[in-house]
Amino acid sequence: MSRRRGLMSHRFKEELAKELGFYDTVQKDGWGGITARDAGNMVKRAVQMAEENLNKDKV
Repeated sequence: MSRRRGLMSHRFKEELAKELGFYDTVQKDGWGGITARDAGNMVKRAVQMAEENLNKDKV
């Protein structure tokens, strides 16, 4: 079974981690070192940003 490719770019994930305050953990332990809550917050923020961009395009 092959691994699924992530939908977010590495750079975007790093920017979100910096914004949410756990980038130091990512640097130290890699993406496997973050908590499930941090991962969920990262996804929630990415969805929020996408919705904001969609709403911006409608105006």
